[in-house]
Amino acid sequence: MLELFQQDFVQNAFMVGTIVAIVTAVMGYFVVLRAQAFAAESLADIGFAGATGAAVLGITSLLGMFFLTLLAALGMGALGERIRGRDVEIGMVLSFALGLGVLFLSIYAQFGTNATEGVGILFGSILSVTRGDVLVTLVCGILTLLALAFLFRPLLFASVDPEIAQTRGVPVRLLSMVFLMLLAITTAVTVLVVGVLLVLALLIAPAASAMHLTRRPLASITLSVALGLVFTWGGLILAFAGTGRHFPVSFYITTLAALSYFISIPLGRLRSPRRYRDLPHPSREHISSTLR
Repeated sequence: MLELFQQDFVQNAFMVGTIVAIVTAVMGYFVVLRAQAFAAESLADIGFAGATGAAVLGITSLLGMFFLTLLAALGMGALGERIRGRDVEIGMVLSFALGLGVLFLSIYAQFGTNATEGVGILFGSILSVTRGDVLVTLVCGILTLLALAFLFRPLLFASVDPEIAQTRGVPVRLLSMVFLMLLAITTAVTVLVVGVLLVLALLIAPAASAMHLTRRPLASITLSVALGLVFTWGGLILAFAGTGRHFPVSFYITTLAALSYFISIPLGRLRSPRRYRDLPHPSREHISSTLR
């Protein structure tokens, strides 16, 4: 096992996995709190078209993901509350984006050498991550975490009670747009680890599991980060040294994430059965103590 860590691709996988696990865990707390899991999935689906389009053009798929997910985040943020009740329109946009991605993928497979990159976009390609990808992910991760640290108090307030936050002068709509843009960046880099189809495994499962076990915001975020690291590191170790070494890393990560979530549900009920029905929202006293 120690000999594996001398390989560059193993080092790159653990480094990018660690960065993504930390960023997605912190972002995931607010995604669950704001009930925007569908937005994360939408950004991943739209980014699929950008990633495959970039592959056709011969540029890095990560750049294509960044472009289309940020564009989609700006559009969703501009619509604001008007996006509610437009399930048909949203579904049509997502289906068109997926169809466009399939078209680009078929073009790439037809005129390119192979369709390996397209499969990696769908299911993750953490073992083919380069040192350049690690640096890009590190920069994006640091910028995202710094932005969240700067916006933490008003974003937490606006996520729990947007009406009262707006009356207190908090720019709720601007915060929503900024958060969606940060979510777009996080979604794009998460694709490197688990792919478009499984992006919610790291973005939702750690935070949702943590919020079943504790209602304190900072404790939930800390536990979410710990769980995200366990899923990612555990998936990599099982893929490299486990009995099923022929299974993909993303399979192990998503399996660990799913098991953690379903185990956290009965544990949360045992811990606080009376307050369990109010989850995932933290109690107001915990929010107030955090905002002081």
